[in-house]
Amino acid sequence: MEAWRCVRRGYGRCVVGRGRSVGLGGRREEGGAGAGGPVNPGRGGLGEEGGGRGSGRRCRRDEPPETPRDRYPMLPHHQKSLGRDWTTPWENLQRCCWNRHISSCMRWPGHYSRVPYPYFSSRHFSLNWRPPCLFESRTPFQYWNWRPDNLSQTSLIHLSSYIMNSEGDEPSSKRRKHQGTIQRHWEYICNHNKDKMKILGDKNVDPKCEDSDNKFDFSVMSYNILSQDLLEDNSHLYRHCRRPVLHWSFRFPNILKEIKHFDADVLCLQEVQEDHYGAEIRPSLESLGYHCEYKMRTGRKPDGCAICFKHSKFSLLSVNPVEFYRRDVPLLDRDNVGLVLLLQPKIPSAASPVICVANTHLLYNPRRGDIKLTQLAMLLAEISSVAHQKDGSFCPIVMCGDFNSVPGSPLYSFIKEGKLNYEGLAIGKVSGQEQSSRGQRILSIPIWPPNLGISQNCVYEVQQLPKVEKTDSDLTQTELDKTEVLVTAEKLSSNLQHHFSLSSVYSHYFPDTGIPEVTTCHSRSAITVDYIFYSAEKEDVARQPGAEVALVGGLKLLARLSLLTEQDLWTVNGLPNENNSSDHLPLLAKFRLEL
Repeated sequence: MEAWRCVRRGYGRCVVGRGRSVGLGGRREEGGAGAGGPVNPGRGGLGEEGGGRGSGRRCRRDEPPETPRDRYPMLPHHQKSLGRDWTTPWENLQRCCWNRHISSCMRWPGHYSRVPYPYFSSRHFSLNWRPPCLFESRTPFQYWNWRPDNLSQTSLIHLSSYIMNSEGDEPSSKRRKHQGTIQRHWEYICNHNKDKMKILGDKNVDPKCEDSDNKFDFSVMSYNILSQDLLEDNSHLYRHCRRPVLHWSFRFPNILKEIKHFDADVLCLQEVQEDHYGAEIRPSLESLGYHCEYKMRTGRKPDGCAICFKHSKFSLLSVNPVEFYRRDVPLLDRDNVGLVLLLQPKIPSAASPVICVANTHLLYNPRRGDIKLTQLAMLLAEISSVAHQKDGSFCPIVMCGDFNSVPGSPLYSFIKEGKLNYEGLAIGKVSGQEQSSRGQRILSIPIWPPNLGISQNCVYEVQQLPKVEKTDSDLTQTELDKTEVLVTAEKLSSNLQHHFSLSSVYSHYFPDTGIPEVTTCHSRSAITVDYIFYSAEKEDVARQPGAEVALVGGLKLLARLSLLTEQDLWTVNGLPNENNSSDHLPLLAKFRLEL
């Protein structure tokens, strides 16, 4: 039976065949970093990614297109056409699907139903309007659950011969129909003693963790809220979802409800779409008592990172955006960004300490570890500049974000251990996201060029003019040659370092079972890529995977909101779902600052 599908905005060709989506094959922001998908070449960057677009049989220019009556004899005679795309007006559509359940008709671009119902572009729909011409017929329509918001003239119905087969279906484990609420609880870690850890409800307070006059307690949330444009551009990642739960008009109230419920003092948000930020997100958060700072991605990317904090808890000292795209560095041709704030707690103490809060969303592409490490080094250099104090030490640091790297990967280990020897490291192994035969080129030494202005210690290099002084005797040529050799050897070091003592809020494995925790889940994967790192001194004890975090000094971790396993998430049909409206889980931690 023939299927209907919509002519997606901007497509001027007919694509028919086995229903393969003509679109991106990979993860969102880089345009194809997933397995088998094309990678956005950016601005002439390195092209090791490979991949290609899905394809079907295209209408050729040198042969006349067959008429709708030839290919679709069951259709009415008065068909209209737009270029080479055959279309049918709305009055004929209602004859074809009058007695069909309309909620099954609404399909997502790039995804095909098992039944031959029409589907419409999500860019033209929300939940607030009925098309006047579609249901003005004789018989009342009984199953109308969707109300299209703005049906433009480009929303025509396209005819296709797609027939669903079992090869493209999702695994049975990902087609579960269970609905419910994810159960997460607070894990209180006072005095870093496992025996004293309390598991309490969201609104409970551990009496051992109460604030006092010489302590400042605050909470931090890190949340990738899933940009709507990126969701629509990568609909193949959400085939397991019911269509209504993917609309922004449904998703944003859920996201705002989560933010209200957890009531964090600091919010670090990623994938914040610029138009939604200005129209809805910022006004809503300001009404809840937050001050908001935002950094949009460079180029034509529609989203960015935001840091919001409670007026009642902090004063803003400085705002420091970081752009990872550099026109003069060919390696850095991607549009990711970071944002660093310096906040001062509002406390009676005369010598109030300050806290540095950073937020970022690193490049996704698993096969471009060189770009990921360079972006991270740029963020650390900015943090070092902002958090540096007069006595040479650093103020407490909280670094949040989607780092697109898994626990135990070289990039993750570099953040926690403060050092990384990348000699002989394959470019595709840096983030540990996938085991692929591609991306096996070895990292160059050094990774980034000297004109970036960042040293191997991840700090900004001070550009000093050479000093000319009169001396009794000038350096001999041999001494000059030795100096040049030493400088060259130092620049070619394969050791990266940073001067912070950073630990992860989460242990990334469940202590009893060793099963990995998950922070993101969609149709293709369920892994941990989101983190909250914070300043702390490490105890001199060895920790096995799954052990409790044991930290003293710096910021003290009081509590964290528990994470889940992949199996837990699929019992509620993965992410997003009816109650959780992003493909990422929010991370939440409570800290104590000793005054």
